Amino acid sequence: MASELYNTIDALSREKGIDPQIVVSAVEDAIVVATRKYYKSQENLRAVLDKDTGKISAYAVKAIVEAPEQVEDPNLQVTVDEARKVDPAAEVGGELRIPKPTEGILGRIAAQLAKQVIFQKVREAERDTVYNEYIGRVGEIVTATVKRVEGPDVIFDVGKAEARMPRKEQSRLESFAVGERVRVVIARLERGAKGPQVVVSRAAPELVQHLFQTEVPEIYDGTVVIRAIAREAGERTKIAVMSKDKDVDAVGACVGMKGMRVQSIIRELRGEKIDIIEYQEDAVTFAEKALQPAKVSRVTVLDSADKHLEVIVDDSQLSLAIGKKGQNVRLAAKLLGWKIDIKSEEEKRQEVELQMNALVDATTTPLDRVPELGEGILEKLSEAGVTTVEALADMTPEQLEAIPGIGPKTVEKISIAVNNYFSSLEAPEGAAAVPVEEGGEFVADVSAPGGEQPGEVEATSAEGEVAASDEQLLDASPAGVTDETSAPQQEPAPQEELSGEGEPKAESGGE
Repeated sequence: MASELYNTIDALSREKGIDPQIVVSAVEDAIVVATRKYYKSQENLRAVLDKDTGKISAYAVKAIVEAPEQVEDPNLQVTVDEARKVDPAAEVGGELRIPKPTEGILGRIAAQLAKQVIFQKVREAERDTVYNEYIGRVGEIVTATVKRVEGPDVIFDVGKAEARMPRKEQSRLESFAVGERVRVVIARLERGAKGPQVVVSRAAPELVQHLFQTEVPEIYDGTVVIRAIAREAGERTKIAVMSKDKDVDAVGACVGMKGMRVQSIIRELRGEKIDIIEYQEDAVTFAEKALQPAKVSRVTVLDSADKHLEVIVDDSQLSLAIGKKGQNVRLAAKLLGWKIDIKSEEEKRQEVELQMNALVDATTTPLDRVPELGEGILEKLSEAGVTTVEALADMTPEQLEAIPGIGPKTVEKISIAVNNYFSSLEAPEGAAAVPVEEGGEFVADVSAPGGEQPGEVEATSAEGEVAASDEQLLDASPAGVTDETSAPQQEPAPQEELSGEGEPKAESGGE
């Protein structure tokens, strides 16, 4: 039959929810501490509690060695001959237990010390028990009782331990009274100086999920599935649901007849707004629904790998889509798991205009890319604000002549230079553009289809003679050449007298 002391230890163990052997070990350790303090000994002491009698015995334990020279510390070792004087059955390699009288050694100070050791061991065991109990229950919904309020924190009784709810885990809409029973989520366990601390929450999305499972039978039996929840406690929650049965409306099941089911959940959350959205596999369609109540004009996937969307809304819907302090778009992004850039139609139009202007600026060509324009002409054009080939090509002869220092002959030269530049860009691969020069003559040898060789085509110009008007020059063919086979017959232009080298003899006139 167990002793009264052991029965007391067993009752304490059940109260604290710990193993009785842990308390027994704590009592034995306390007796060892008190005995060492009484005898002021450095021996290896050990205490044993007899379960039946309740008596605690203390011993000095020494290792048995064979020869005296092997004894390094007399407090810890003893020879086999000395050991057999106390215990005839002692053998080398064994232990010798020398009893230490304990009657009268537990004075007031020693008893207090033993009590402290016992309480410390029990507290350590209790902490381990709490940690092992709740570490596997993180995310679970439990009903807790408000025990007290400590500043911004609320302390709950959750059964075998106290739990703390810090301010960030509370809804701003809620307040608690001592003794009130509340459903909370076990959020995490924090290890501290006083042992593991259970932290509970009323702001976690799991609480909303649990409330829907309780209120909506279709969710409880698996017909309707909650795919995602995004929540800002005390403000708004967005929940995405889908139905596994085509005959069951997921959103309607969660709302309930006349909104009774969702209103019950809203009351539990003290008036927090809840948006119930039908889940869609397609991110674009899902984004349109997630941004409700705003109406979306269009959604574009910017980067599917990075999960990045661009949403365009009407100007009047922009503030509604963004929500108060960005709450609506923030919750939608959290619900989708995508980054969302939201813009109004006007903002998008301005952005496109900037991109187009940048594209136009990128395709402009500086005038110095046209080698046939001399430095003097380039300088005059730059002074007039004409800096690109494209701007020069858009100007009429009259506009060019209005520039100081540029006359009809220079206009003609500019037109030919610009035409030659664009002809070089449009020339087919492997074909070189033939320049047209003032006062010069060229012959273009062009291979005709079918291997036929067309005749020679000549173009000449000389001082005082204008081969074509300014308008004709601007509308000339890219190579500035007229094919004899297709052009109407014209009277040949007067030929210049050629020198011996075949160059035209013409004096350059002033501009």
